[in-house]
Amino acid sequence: MRIAVAGGTGTVGRHVVAVAKERGHDVVSLSRAEGVDLVNGRGLARALAGMDTVIDVSGIQTTSTKQAVDFFTNATQNLLAAEKDAGVQHHVALSIVGIDGATSGLYAGKLVQEDEVRHGGIPWTLLRSTQFHEFVPLTVKIGSVGPLVAVPKMVTQPIAAREVAEALVDAAEAGPRGRITDLGGPRTEELANLVRTYLAKTGERKKVLEAVLPGRMGKAMRSGALVPAPGAAVGRQTFQQWLEASTSSAG
Repeated sequence: MRIAVAGGTGTVGRHVVAVAKERGHDVVSLSRAEGVDLVNGRGLARALAGMDTVIDVSGIQTTSTKQAVDFFTNATQNLLAAEKDAGVQHHVALSIVGIDGATSGLYAGKLVQEDEVRHGGIPWTLLRSTQFHEFVPLTVKIGSVGPLVAVPKMVTQPIAAREVAEALVDAAEAGPRGRITDLGGPRTEELANLVRTYLAKTGERKKVLEAVLPGRMGKAMRSGALVPAPGAAVGRQTFQQWLEASTSSAG
């Protein structure tokens, strides 16, 4: 197939591009670095010419509900409109497990994205996954203030980004199926414990402060609402295995 990957240079996107190429597909990456801007539509028509399938793993790093909703509304509408013009036959989108009960910040944006995909007129497949292993170092980066790291109290079931990419390419190959089985990692973990493990492995001397976040988002994070229900698909690589592999390759 000819596959376009929206957000193809990101955490999951680069793996999607690699997996699809390994399987013999003709792949184009869509990102601002490659002359495509999803938010204003620049470069989309040219990039999607002749494409069979679009895999959308684009995203934005924000805690602002408005910014997230604006990004995913504009990006998804622009993508779907350009896909119609180009004759694309299948739109595959990546979303997040459990977002129905956590309707603020990034999750609010993903809910809007899902709704746009369902009603966008292009045959679609939607995969919800849990956070990636890379969510832990991102948490450290965002939450660090001097020698302290503020970490939200959260139950998580992190998964390897590579395994999410494999599932997305599987979905592209299978054709439109609507919402498919949720995907999570092999173990349920406390985010604060993962951060402590990461800091110990990387030699960063920081103290972890676990914070209880307010509202529906905080409740969802604490209650386990953001981990998959029984019967979900389960990945193979644990956070510990990912950490060993990523630190050894970095060294």
